[in-house]
Amino acid sequence: MEDLDAQGTVAVSPWLRLRASAVHLYTASGAVLTLLILVAAYNGNAVAALWLVLATLVIDSTDGLLARRFRVKELLPGFDGGLLDNIVDYMTYVLAPILLLWTAGYLPGGTFGVVLAALPILASSYQFCRVDAKTGDDAETDHFFLGFPSYWNIAAFYVIVFDVSVGAVGAILLVCSLLVFVPIRYVYPSRTLAFRKLTITLTALWLLSYVAILVQMPDPDPVLRTLSLLYLVYYFCLSFYISWKMLKDRRTARGAAG
Repeated sequence: MEDLDAQGTVAVSPWLRLRASAVHLYTASGAVLTLLILVAAYNGNAVAALWLVLATLVIDSTDGLLARRFRVKELLPGFDGGLLDNIVDYMTYVLAPILLLWTAGYLPGGTFGVVLAALPILASSYQFCRVDAKTGDDAETDHFFLGFPSYWNIAAFYVIVFDVSVGAVGAILLVCSLLVFVPIRYVYPSRTLAFRKLTITLTALWLLSYVAILVQMPDPDPVLRTLSLLYLVYYFCLSFYISWKMLKDRRTARGAAG
């Protein structure tokens, strides 16, 4: 509860601050899960690592909602939750999945393997430091990721469940690393307004397919694996369509103004 103190300012109850702090702890738990992913990867247990990756996805999908619901930024102004989120996301979306691919044997050995592993690590380092990596400060821009949003954990999942060849993995890492620098707007599944209900529904179904595939490992149903890919097709097609439409609308507006 909030009351006025003797100076007439709003006094926030310890319970509200504790609840807000718990949200930050919830976000930070992703870092602990990253440690466990690394341990599983080093022990050669890729499936266990993918289960932990799923847990980090759930945390990352829900901590922002909880932070807004419990007014974390307002109640704990001295703690940078956005920075914490970026640190944890970099570990769970970039470092852990690339190491998992390395230990699972999906990257070539030697210098070439180091270079391929370094590509997403460096590209994502750049992206995570961009102030416009996430658009959405005003209603006009809506909420998007600018450039490929470092979904290396998703890439690692499909590489492992489809047992993708080393050469194909190298091509995927190269192309996606380059896409980080291409200013295409990618859908922010929980916040992009366009087709939001459909996107959230399909995201939930995709998470269920992720679980079903892992339960069936090491021999998941080929049909289920293929169907789960349809979500990625939807995601990228919607992102490219929205980016194209926004570019077209801006050109039309400039033409009308000129």
